[in-house]
This record gives sequence, structure tokens and C-alpha cells, in this order.
Amino acid sequence: MERLLWHIIAGILALFLAIKFIPGANLETIPGQSIYFGIGFDQQWKLLFLVGGILGLINFFVKPILDKITIPLKILTLGLFSLILNMGIIWGLDILFEEFEIFGIIPLFLTTLLVWTVNFFLGLKK
Repeated sequence: MERLLWHIIAGILALFLAIKFIPGANLETIPGQSIYFGIGFDQQWKLLFLVGGILGLINFFVKPILDKITIPLKILTLGLFSLILNMGIIWGLDILFEEFEIFGIIPLFLTTLLVWTVNFFLGLKK
């Protein structure tokens, strides 16, 4: 349970840093449309907690399964497919949430590296 909490904190922190420091990564509320689970997210920090929390949940529950499924591809690419997998997760968040936008492949790559770095420094990488 503690590890899940750290994954959620890492997701929130990484997205916060990406939005602040990476040009092309953006999180903006859409007035009247930012409603999830029946709750209106009218402030950016609330939306950041939601999107970062979802990222943490995906990294905790889904990513280990995807890591095991893609072992052959990781062996063939000498581990570089892990980067593609992480970029796919961030891109999936971009698709899932209208408010979270990443403009281009370079901001997507930098956001992925930032998420990986935060997870690494919080000790969440195996």
C-alpha cells in the first residue's frame, strides 16, 4: 500500500514538473467540461492530482504487466522498448484527458524522461 502511494506521489510530481518546465506539455481546465466521476475540476491543481494519480495507478498496476509481456521486444532492442512503452503510457494519458496536452514528440520524450527520473529518484524503479 505504501508503494502505491509513492507511485501516485511520483506521478503527480512528475506531471507538475513537466507542465512547469517542458514547453509543449500543458494542463488547462476546460470551463464546464472538466468533469470526472461527477466532480467538477475547475482548478488546475485538482486536475493535476487527478491526472498524476491516474499516472501513478497505471505505473503501479498496468506497467508491470506490460513489462512482462514485452520482454522479447526489450531483448531485441536492448532495453530501448521500455522507453517506447513509457512514452505510450504518457501518450495514452494525453488521449484520455482533453485537458492534458503534449504538443509533439520532443515534449513527449522529455516528459517521459522526467517521469522516469522522478520514479528513479523516489526508488520506484526495480
